[in-house]
Amino acid sequence: MEIIIDLLKAFAVGGGICLVGQILIDATKLTPGRILVMFVVAGVILTALGIYEPLVEWSGAGATVPLTGFGFTMAKGIEKAIAEQGIRGILTGALTASSAGITAAILCGIIASFIARPKEK
Repeated sequence: MEIIIDLLKAFAVGGGICLVGQILIDATKLTPGRILVMFVVAGVILTALGIYEPLVEWSGAGATVPLTGFGFTMAKGIEKAIAEQGIRGILTGALTASSAGITAAILCGIIASFIARPKEK
């Protein structure tokens, strides 16, 4: 029964984040790229304010999988790297913490490019 509760929490938070994105796409003239950047920046800002980490602890993948979770991962990576390396951690922490996700995205993009053949307009 506990796993069902965890799944419902993840679905509610992840769905809520996606709902905000869909509303922004439908109600504004913002491009999807700008909305994606806004989500990453929002994740960093909410992490800095101490708001996003309790949400991650409560909902798990519902908060870490969307792009706000990428911002959270980058902010936590920088925080850890600064504690370990000092000011140099500002430059290395974000990429070190998110390198697995970035690599997975690149590899999935390459695989998709071999499978899908886009049609010219």
